[in-house]
Amino acid sequence: MDLAITNVTVFDGTGKAPWGPATVLIEGDKIEEVGPSDAVDVPENLEAAGKVIDGTGMFLMPGLVDCHVHITNTWEPDHLKRMKQLVPYIAIRSTINAKNTLEAGITAVRDAGAPFLLDVALKQAIERGIVPGPRLKVACRGLSITGGHGDSQNGWPPEIEFKGRYVVDSPDEARRAAREQLRDGADHLKLHATGGVMSEGDVPTARGLTFEEMRAAIEEAHNVGKKTMAHAQGSVGIKNAILAGISSIEHGFYLTDEIIELMLKRDVFLVPTLSAVHHIVEKGTEAGIPPYGVEKAKEAQEAHLKSFYEAYKAGVKIAMGTDAATPFNYHGNNALELELMVNAGMKPIDALVSATRRGAELMGWGDRMGQVKPGFWADLILVDGSPVDDVRVLQDKQKIKVVIKGGVVVVDRRGQTGAWK
Repeated sequence: MDLAITNVTVFDGTGKAPWGPATVLIEGDKIEEVGPSDAVDVPENLEAAGKVIDGTGMFLMPGLVDCHVHITNTWEPDHLKRMKQLVPYIAIRSTINAKNTLEAGITAVRDAGAPFLLDVALKQAIERGIVPGPRLKVACRGLSITGGHGDSQNGWPPEIEFKGRYVVDSPDEARRAAREQLRDGADHLKLHATGGVMSEGDVPTARGLTFEEMRAAIEEAHNVGKKTMAHAQGSVGIKNAILAGISSIEHGFYLTDEIIELMLKRDVFLVPTLSAVHHIVEKGTEAGIPPYGVEKAKEAQEAHLKSFYEAYKAGVKIAMGTDAATPFNYHGNNALELELMVNAGMKPIDALVSATRRGAELMGWGDRMGQVKPGFWADLILVDGSPVDDVRVLQDKQKIKVVIKGGVVVVDRRGQTGAWK
């Protein structure tokens, strides 16, 4: 054995009530044993080596999973400022984003698109131990139609050429683009099925990629056993994506009863990203967010919250996602999404499941991550307080006393006092 956590209250990620006092034994990168503290023998050599964490009065749960981030991007709303940043600078900043995310107790993230294969490079750096960060699955470049939400040319003169974007306008182009992303290291494909909020010149209800274009790309992903995600806000595009075989709907502003039934029938996840709209509406144009983005966010917010609640009430699988790196949506502030979901009608314990077991399932790691269970990765957080009683405790990083990733203690704040930044 390499590590023991004793006398702790355990939330296992499945939705069962927390229980304890429990002891968890870790060997290598996996959980070896979970049981009542009076029934689990802690090896004496661990005590002698200082490899026992006393969890008395604390709460142990799986590390959090965020299924929609832009880990290489920044929260800054000034597009022109961002355009002036050198690619190497963005790459360096990405390592800080990854560190901040991990230190907030987020041990796995699903990235939703990045230019210049920056996400692939960051994933490699994390996996090789060059920089700290969460487990990462990446999309490479998202696929968009000309003038769609993922077209970086929107709002700029045609004389200015943008690199790093990927625009397709036929099923054949979509198929080739999908193959290129998969070749370049994509773990899943990102498809823009509708317009969006922070893209100038389109609207969330507008259709993006056609059914045929998405179907071609999805076939290529399925051919190599990989999943897909759809930026999908308006009803027409959402339905097109589901019928085309998408794995998850991201955002889902305007869900109808028919769409919810389709999601249930086809086992499609919803990743609501309530944080994105919340921050845009809260900060507004006064903070430098473009007026078109604020107006679209305000118009969609009520429908977004209603759609989320109706999907939840109907039993649609929901995985937590923040869209971190939209305006003022900081990397490391991911746990706010849990509070927003609870405020919108979700039970706290279900919100925690969405950020553990469900997130792991959507990432394709449901058989090895997202639960406190023997044989699963030892990705765990030790919390001073009960998130089941109040999910807001996870926003206070000083309350997240220990973060463990792959059996290694990567954050230990047990001796710290005062505010953590």
